[in-house]
Amino acid sequence: MTVISTDKAPGAIGPYSQGFVTNGFVFTSGQIAINPADGTIPEGIAAQAEQACKNVLAILAAGGTCAEKVVKTTCFLADMGDFGVFNEVYGRYFTGKPARSCVAVRSLPKGVLCEVEAIAEL
Repeated sequence: MTVISTDKAPGAIGPYSQGFVTNGFVFTSGQIAINPADGTIPEGIAAQAEQACKNVLAILAAGGTCAEKVVKTTCFLADMGDFGVFNEVYGRYFTGKPARSCVAVRSLPKGVLCEVEAIAEL
């Protein structure tokens, strides 16, 4: 296993890694909408979904793969009422339509509105 670490995505805010490369796949940790350049979190579901997707793609790139090779994502929403807007943004990044689970949760770290994680083939 190889640990993925990149400054193009936010650093871990707990005892975990941004991702791992193992057995021909890249596994990312869940990414929230923290801008890695300045640590800010944008307002609104569209902007947060955009930043979360960018963070996932940065980890995938650091691991040697890309969005087109994603086979599975898991998405977490603080409010299922944001599903439509989230889907619109998500669809611009994951054009290969990977398998996906999307669930509503009670809350997410730092009070964000969404979180995205991915598994991709190398």
